[in-house]
Amino acid sequence: MTAEEFKSLNVINGKWKSLIIYNLSDGRKRFTHLLRLTSGISQKVLCENLKDLENDNLIGKEYFYEYPPRVEYFLTNKGYKYAKLLKEFQKLG
Repeated sequence: MTAEEFKSLNVINGKWKSLIIYNLSDGRKRFTHLLRLTSGISQKVLCENLKDLENDNLIGKEYFYEYPPRVEYFLTNKGYKYAKLLKEFQKLG
């Protein structure tokens, strides 16, 4: 891991962001699915973390204009790089 990659890990500090990225690493998820996968997180905290990750360009969301409306969250290319680093850390631990 380069020094720049290590410094950039500050973007995903906190209790939930790395877990959200990890949960999205195997594909798109809806809000309720992420809520179930990330046990112990409240809806409010999940929503705040998703917004932060989207602002940091780690995740994106796609709106589906149907009834009922649907939104799916996914990792961006930058997000996949972070997910790869997280998986490497998991192997070490």
